[in-house]
Amino acid sequence: MNVILISNNLPKAKTLTLTGTHLVLLAAGFFLASVLLAIGLNYLSLRYADKIDSPSLRSLVLSVQQEEHQKTQSYLRDSLNAMAVRMGQMQAQLLRLDSVGARLAELSGIKPQEFLFNQSPGQGGTLSTLPSQDISFAEFNHRIQELSYMLDDRTDKLGALDSMMMQDRLKKKMLPSVMPVNTKWYSSGFGVRIDPFSGKRVFHEGVDFSAAIGTPIVAAAGGVVVYSDHHPEYGNMIDVDHGNDFVSRYAHASKRLVKLGQVVVRGQKIAEVGSTGRSTGPHLHFEVRHKGSPQNPSRFLKMPG
Repeated sequence: MNVILISNNLPKAKTLTLTGTHLVLLAAGFFLASVLLAIGLNYLSLRYADKIDSPSLRSLVLSVQQEEHQKTQSYLRDSLNAMAVRMGQMQAQLLRLDSVGARLAELSGIKPQEFLFNQSPGQGGTLSTLPSQDISFAEFNHRIQELSYMLDDRTDKLGALDSMMMQDRLKKKMLPSVMPVNTKWYSSGFGVRIDPFSGKRVFHEGVDFSAAIGTPIVAAAGGVVVYSDHHPEYGNMIDVDHGNDFVSRYAHASKRLVKLGQVVVRGQKIAEVGSTGRSTGPHLHFEVRHKGSPQNPSRFLKMPG
């Protein structure tokens, strides 16, 4: 590049030739001078801020510092608000876990004092001789996230276990295990016996409880009445469906107190002892059937002590 210089003090015009190297050097020098000037001004403003007499320069420096401070405070405030919300969610999860844990302990038969879910476990130890370090904000946030993931995982697993145990407990409650009459012995057991009418060996499909006429008969478990009528051999008979293909039968009653389709609960009075049908005297004939096949009621019934 050629630069022509014209002046009244020069007898003739002069021409300067600038190559690419000259231009690069000039640009580098200008940039370096600008950087040095900015660094110098910044150092002087910080080093002698209290001695600067120019109000405009002082206000400029202070405004920049205040803006940076406000940005930092805003970021910290937003981060703390987000962490506070997450902490509240984690506390709610902990309360739910305490409730699920207490229920699981009850279902499994564990004594409540062995697991105090609403109290923090004891911790202690000697003071470490190793140098301690303050936890950083980023590390603290990272640990909260990890704890949150762990709580979610434990909540899902305990919830699934709670559902399984509750379902198992409900199944056990639906089994005909409550004594249908208030007595401690069978007058005739389950299995092969001598028929009182024919004198032949026959299979007895249930158990007989000898009791006075009018003695209350209760449902051995909750369920739905699927039969309540008079039977030629069983007399006044009631069948209760407990689900899972289990049915309990109550025969020879003097009085039936429930109707077909009625829902009954465990221990509810459904009939009274009698001697109707093919019977030699007042008693309750009780059966438990699974998929239509007779089962030994003694496997299910809890005899009173």
